[in-house]
Amino acid sequence: MRGSRREAKADSYFSCTDSERAAFEAGIKLGTIYHQFVGVPLSADNVETLEKAIEAGSKVQPFVEDVKVRIDRSKLKTKRSQYDYVSLTGDMLDVTLKVRYGKAMVRASMKLIKEIDYPLMFIEEIERV
Repeated sequence: MRGSRREAKADSYFSCTDSERAAFEAGIKLGTIYHQFVGVPLSADNVETLEKAIEAGSKVQPFVEDVKVRIDRSKLKTKRSQYDYVSLTGDMLDVTLKVRYGKAMVRASMKLIKEIDYPLMFIEEIERV
């Protein structure tokens, strides 16, 4: 189905539809972003660089077609001393990504849902392509 023997071997471990696999892959990517970057030192001076780094790192992962990362700047500080920064928290992240697997495309997101006060990861859309 996919291009290489390695990909075909990996595919053989999954007993699911293209849509289910795309959803699985999207969840893996969102979890990776959360657990890899939460805790990173952050200030107004480096927020855009970090957004771009998260996007670039995510785009090289298998099946990712697009990633958009926005960090809530309202929680940042202007650095007034060497010790004046915040650490990135999950509630500051707003991430949307698209994953294509076979004939399925999943758009998934992670963002703070204020009603439950939680940075939720969820599937917005699954479509056949």
